[in-house]
Amino acid sequence: MDGAPEANADLRAGSLPPFLLIFARNIAPIDRRWKQHGLVHGDGIDDVQPLSKIAIHRALFAFHANASLRADPVLLGTKGEDFQWITVELDCPDPSEDDWVAVFSPAKFNSSTCPPGDDPKQQAPHICSAPIKFKFANDSNGEYTRTGKASLKFRLINQRADFSIALFSGGLSNPKLLAVSNTVTFANPKAPLYPRLSQGKAWNEMAVTWTSGYNIIDAVPFVEWGFKGESQTQSPAGTLTFHRNAMCGPPARTIGWRDPGYIHTSFLKDLWPNSLYAYKLGHRLFNGSYIWSKSYYFKSSPYPGQDSLQRVVIFGDMGKAERDGSNEYTNFQPGSLNTTDQLIKDLDNIDILFHIGDITYANGYISQWDQFTSQVEPIASTIPYMIASGNHERDVPGTGSFFETNDSGGECGVLAETMFYVPAENRAKFWYSTDYGMFHFCIADSEHDWREGSEQYKFIEKCLASADRQKQPWLIFAAHRVLGYSSAYWKDGSYGESMGRDSLQKLWQKYKVDIAFYGHVHNYERTCPIYQNRCVNTEKSHYSGTVNGTIHIVVGAGGYQLNSYSPLKIDWSIYKVVSDFGFGKLTAFNHSSLLFEYKRSSDGEVYDSFTISRDYRDVLACVHDGCEPTTLAT
Repeated sequence: MDGAPEANADLRAGSLPPFLLIFARNIAPIDRRWKQHGLVHGDGIDDVQPLSKIAIHRALFAFHANASLRADPVLLGTKGEDFQWITVELDCPDPSEDDWVAVFSPAKFNSSTCPPGDDPKQQAPHICSAPIKFKFANDSNGEYTRTGKASLKFRLINQRADFSIALFSGGLSNPKLLAVSNTVTFANPKAPLYPRLSQGKAWNEMAVTWTSGYNIIDAVPFVEWGFKGESQTQSPAGTLTFHRNAMCGPPARTIGWRDPGYIHTSFLKDLWPNSLYAYKLGHRLFNGSYIWSKSYYFKSSPYPGQDSLQRVVIFGDMGKAERDGSNEYTNFQPGSLNTTDQLIKDLDNIDILFHIGDITYANGYISQWDQFTSQVEPIASTIPYMIASGNHERDVPGTGSFFETNDSGGECGVLAETMFYVPAENRAKFWYSTDYGMFHFCIADSEHDWREGSEQYKFIEKCLASADRQKQPWLIFAAHRVLGYSSAYWKDGSYGESMGRDSLQKLWQKYKVDIAFYGHVHNYERTCPIYQNRCVNTEKSHYSGTVNGTIHIVVGAGGYQLNSYSPLKIDWSIYKVVSDFGFGKLTAFNHSSLLFEYKRSSDGEVYDSFTISRDYRDVLACVHDGCEPTTLAT
């Protein structure tokens, strides 16, 4: 069994596994210490994260000599796989319907692995790390409470460390540790994994970011790449990581902390437009050997202004879900896998993707970022996966975020800006512009001040003004929170975030923004072309001629629980969907013709669509509050 002892065998022999000895010496609860750090459930832990429902700080040692767990196989990834299913056989002599089974990684998860506390006297053994996933023991069948036997399947991904499985009684609120399984590990836990592409700062540059267990003192990271089927070249990669003290609060700094490994980014430059490239991730060890990933492919960006078929997907608020049903899969982010799988299915018809905030909903449980990058790997390894910052990535009180909430669970933007690359001048200020063929995108950061006179406001105006509309006729604005229009949650049905529309509307009008996209509200809604709360066009599905207002679209139904709407009837609200998850898709056929579709995640069917047709002179035409000064002088 690869040398991994069975925990129950040790117990029957009258001894505990070594890593649990410290835990077993003292079982006094330590609620006072955890309350001081704001970690008790309901006090500083965001209820929308399933792992936050586990009061792991209250766990008591209650090993039962006849309770056992056996995980098999014990060695994973022997053929280079980055995920594998295991089976956990469970035997409990005193079963209860609230017994639950958790996956921990690293396998040692008791107080011996905890960071030193402020008070050296408070060293009572306890579990200071949340599991990465859990299931209730009776999930496998309804006979568990009668027989005490269950067989559970878990899907494990390579996360740079070994795993152990633990059985708890007492439910999630008052857990008692009954048994721990043997250790499970991947054959190469440090392997380079989960590549995610993004546009670089130039149109002909692709950034490749990935995660591994190799620091630069262990190996040199690089990407080997070139035209598919031709000779390859190598480009070096930079390496980043962060430590617990970079987190801004609990649970990211406490029970949610997990070593993120090392994040590498390489820039593939001087790409030829519209060309198919092959690439693979590499690490050169100092003994001269190499560690390789599998091979991947991507198509490079078109030249800015190129007249060709170009397809863009955009959505927000997807999150992650576990394919093995862990972590309350059907209740937390029920549409996440539907959206992911539909995008994978249609990947040949997508050129670039924008996930505009609320990316993982990890909320301070750092292990979930690995889970997310694994989930989207088939997409992000093939097309640029561009992200924006949302409240669940950035917001922590007292850290400079515009909203004083702890929606990020103490992450304060560190995970998002390290795990993904965006072509921002300062990745801690998550606003940036990027070009793709006939599109010019201005991506704002709704978690920083956008009001007139702010640093971000100046960026937004500069970005909008820089669009050459003759070459890039389709000007797109996007942000996570609704800075324009949504009838979902404001009493008068006319605003998203306070001050958003007042500050930015004149910029959208002045620079003739075609469409503004938002997430945050978990539904779909489309407005008419609108300015100052009034429709400026009576059409519903086809718009042509002068750009005299901006269409605002909420695409926040990527996977998280859906929101309802205000009961008010709003004249500018053209179409709403609250019954299903979905995503938006833009298709530019040429400089004069654009199609927008809102697609259902479950089957890819189109719920809503409209087209825009116009010529360059229609963009130049004078409109209200969008005209350059003129004179009649000759």
